[in-house]
Amino acid sequence: MTALAQLFAATILPVLLVAGVGFALQRALHIDPSPLSRVAFYAALPALLFQLLVASDIHPAQLGQMMLLATAVIAGMAILGFLISRALRLPDRLAAAFILSVTFMNAGNYGLSVSKFAFGDAGLAWASVFYVTSSMLANAAGVYIATIGRSSPLRAAAGLLKVPALYAILLALIVRGFRFELPVFAARSIGLLAAAAIPLMLLVLGMQLSRAGIPQRRTLVGLSAGLRLVASPLLAWFLFPVFTLPSLAGSIAVLESAMPSAVLNSIIATEYDTEPGFVAGAVLVSTILSPLTLTPILAFLGA
Repeated sequence: MTALAQLFAATILPVLLVAGVGFALQRALHIDPSPLSRVAFYAALPALLFQLLVASDIHPAQLGQMMLLATAVIAGMAILGFLISRALRLPDRLAAAFILSVTFMNAGNYGLSVSKFAFGDAGLAWASVFYVTSSMLANAAGVYIATIGRSSPLRAAAGLLKVPALYAILLALIVRGFRFELPVFAARSIGLLAAAAIPLMLLVLGMQLSRAGIPQRRTLVGLSAGLRLVASPLLAWFLFPVFTLPSLAGSIAVLESAMPSAVLNSIIATEYDTEPGFVAGAVLVSTILSPLTLTPILAFLGA
């Protein structure tokens, strides 16, 4: 077995297999993934983030730097998507769908899992910060993009307050700042929830992908996938030196930026009727193609 094949088998294949279980369960039992997704989003993920940040040695200033880096990558991809959509003269709703699909990555379901397998708990802590940033921006800027001016910036910004992981970060910083030691019952309860986060998210990912139909506008979907899987990590690589972060944080930023289009994009597009068929196709195709790009990227990063 070659080095790349071994790397794929150790870091990406486990993610795909667990997601495959979710895919098969949804097809066989027609399980609605929405309740499970909400459990992960509102309970398991905040617990995981809190646990990681309390145990890690990430300085609050570095945490802020990582959030700024993630924001810069996402903003850069949004601008690139906008410019390309203008050059192609896409209709407004299709342009919004295209921008949405190239801007927000699957830093949660997929990214956290691969970061954990490739770089351990230290990498997972950095990946969690990147994920929280992308989640907050997707709930705010993502909704604004999808509504094409039908929603006010103030209403979109209110989406930030709906991300429970943000409160987990604040609470973790308070606990660390005051050097407060959690009671055993609290620590163990949080640990149980945290342990459920990644497998639950992967099952949900598979269930959500099983609902995606045959991609529409295949050439444009292919362009979207290329930008998401190749241009995005390149942008993160070039932006990283601007920030005062350790090399591990840079590797995680590149890896998270290389993730396929977020399933949340499809949910937002469906909710606001922004070419949901195109967005679902972009999510599916970029996810299917992602092992071909993520494996060499992981090798390049020294995973």
